[in-house]
Amino acid sequence: MAYSSSTLAVPETLAVPRHIAIVMDGNGRWATRRKLPRVAGHARGVEAVRSTVEACMRRGVEYLTLFAFSSENWRRPGEEVSFLMKLFISALEREIDKLDGNGIRLRVIGALEAFDPRIRELVQEAEARTAGNTRLTLTIAANYGGRWDILQAARRMALEAGTQGLLIEGEPNEEMLARHLSMAYAPEPDLFVRTGGEQRISNFLLWQLAYTELYFTDTYWPDFDAAALDEAIASYQLRERRFGRTSAQTKKNSGKTR
Repeated sequence: MAYSSSTLAVPETLAVPRHIAIVMDGNGRWATRRKLPRVAGHARGVEAVRSTVEACMRRGVEYLTLFAFSSENWRRPGEEVSFLMKLFISALEREIDKLDGNGIRLRVIGALEAFDPRIRELVQEAEARTAGNTRLTLTIAANYGGRWDILQAARRMALEAGTQGLLIEGEPNEEMLARHLSMAYAPEPDLFVRTGGEQRISNFLLWQLAYTELYFTDTYWPDFDAAALDEAIASYQLRERRFGRTSAQTKKNSGKTR
């Protein structure tokens, strides 16, 4: 199914965000404050992932996208990166049965060729096994960067045009490029959440966040729970999503969009 761009058409706005994207920040600082090694925060963060997935299912969220490992995170200390890779493998091995049993479809986006073959194998198996599930689509962004995403989409678009003998007159349009983005299978996020107190996007879903509502919280990711999710959704529900229109136009059409 193809989803339209928020810059080309006004998307439907619902009380509960259809798609939530989260930067799971603050694991290391959560551990440091407790005089624990940083990796302890990452381990605890897996529990927050479980509770957030469950909370999203209960609230009717259809898409949940989590930024697990950015293309810039390779710059972190080697021992921390190594632990994160082991944690990724462990989570894939242990959680797939539960995800599949709950009707959750798993997708992993990013430059996966940089990962160990075992990770790539587990990702492929998990995606294939859950491909038919429809209750919630859980996307994990790993070795992902927004600029990488746009660049790889542009390359694929150019390759497609070349192999099909297409001549693109003028500048390529949004739809031509958007269908090659990593998340072409999902609508644009309605709500972006970043935990940990920082207020930046950090190269996450740069194309897709064009009209997404942004929410920042001081809560560290390991402490993020259903109540924290509800606070984010409550903030979202107070927003007036105009998509370039005036407030008067938005109110006039509110009966159609909510």
